[in-house]
Amino acid sequence: MTEPQFPAIDVPGEGQLHARLHTTQGAIVVRLYEDKAPKTVANFVGLAKGTIDWVDPVTKKSGKGTPMFDGVKFHRVIPGFMIQCGDPRSKHAASADNRWGTGGPGYRFADEFPPELRHEGAGVLSMANSGPGTNGSQWFITEGPTPHLDRRHSVFGKVVAGLDVVKRIANVPRGAGDKPNEDVVLQRVELFRSAATPTA
Repeated sequence: MTEPQFPAIDVPGEGQLHARLHTTQGAIVVRLYEDKAPKTVANFVGLAKGTIDWVDPVTKKSGKGTPMFDGVKFHRVIPGFMIQCGDPRSKHAASADNRWGTGGPGYRFADEFPPELRHEGAGVLSMANSGPGTNGSQWFITEGPTPHLDRRHSVFGKVVAGLDVVKRIANVPRGAGDKPNEDVVLQRVELFRSAATPTA
């Protein structure tokens, strides 16, 4: 898989870049570190806006022009650890042939490990992967310190509002593979800039 050309981060306004994650459990606002993790943030923004060419792993069709994160499920939640999302397979019904947590956008890209970005507490936004250089579309938000993930997963943001929603999602009833028993859906991602700390 070749690394894609990431589109420029085109979010109008002034101040720091943020994303408001509208979920069926409430809203979470994250500040995105576009200066410290530019490639990872450009990937997230491109998938959120549909400006990057991604491929649906089930239909095999291009999703360019369609925001990839709209309608994906939080497919793995572990209390005290993290909540995970971003698999386009979760837009389709789970089955033996469609295992949530195994999908991606049809490409991979390299890690970004600036030394100052660490998994130092609750609310850290970081990329899920299956080894070095295997970032795609899946990401997670921590519910506590996870220093063992430093320099293994690329941190690219931090929750600034809605940490209670992260906790709520992490504690929903779950079954095999830490999959929630009832769907927790990321309905849409709202990108904006703000000089002040926004609210959820």
